[in-house]
Amino acid sequence: MPLCSRRNFLKTGFAAGVLAGTGALPLRAARGTATDWVTLGKSGVKVTRLAFGTGSVSGRTQRELGQDGFTRLVRHAYDRGIRFFETAESYTEMHKMLGVALKGIPRDSYRLMSKVTTRQGTNPLEKIDELRKLANTDYFDVMLLHYLHVATWPADTVQWQDGILEAKSKKMVVGHGASVHGLPALRRFPGNKWLEIAMIRMNHNGAKMDAEDQATSGPGNVSEVVTHVKQVRAEGMGVISMKLVGEGTFTSRQDRQAAMRFAFNNAGVDSVTVGFKNTAEVDEAIENLNLALA
Repeated sequence: MPLCSRRNFLKTGFAAGVLAGTGALPLRAARGTATDWVTLGKSGVKVTRLAFGTGSVSGRTQRELGQDGFTRLVRHAYDRGIRFFETAESYTEMHKMLGVALKGIPRDSYRLMSKVTTRQGTNPLEKIDELRKLANTDYFDVMLLHYLHVATWPADTVQWQDGILEAKSKKMVVGHGASVHGLPALRRFPGNKWLEIAMIRMNHNGAKMDAEDQATSGPGNVSEVVTHVKQVRAEGMGVISMKLVGEGTFTSRQDRQAAMRFAFNNAGVDSVTVGFKNTAEVDEAIENLNLALA
């Protein structure tokens, strides 16, 4: 028997023996987990797949824990492997509370994201510097324009886009992008050359997701949102999804698991952020995402 044929025969025979002995196909060498580090597209920023959100009901849920309770929750998430924490200017007090909670932890061991409200008459660089000091950090790994909901946002926010780029030049920001709240704004994400990262609402049944009216009380247009997610991913943008538990409206674990599966397996997002109020929710979210990735 020629050497190459014999080698192939031995490989095939070995594989067949493994299958016969186990009665199943071999497991994959590795599977993804909630706490894996992933890269947010062309930004180059690496984050964990699961992020700790601080904006439940605009941060009220987290603020009501008090600083000590919030710090314990953040440290529990960190100890479980979540190394991506996010907040926003509009989440009153949360920059400061997060800065206290993370104090003493090596800064290069976690990633921090913030979002700025694009008000006219505000100096972007001064605002970013203010938030940086409140959060007790030298820099933000990700800075987003917050709550974009009209189609004219690319022109309306030029001052803020330029301000974030200036902050990047001063090493105050690493990666940048925007969060979206409505289809008119989302439709302007594909093809946008400024964006590196897109934060987009996502779950399997459209709860609190994007529609023609950003303030709709009904379900959003899931299929159109997924289409745009895939478009921006193809263009090299990193995608972080939010509203994974319908802003707390998913009362069944089955729905929460379905939302995780949909975000990663159907929409194809890179990372998801979930707001927590206790350690059990942190542990469940990690397990739900691990199951979705399995």
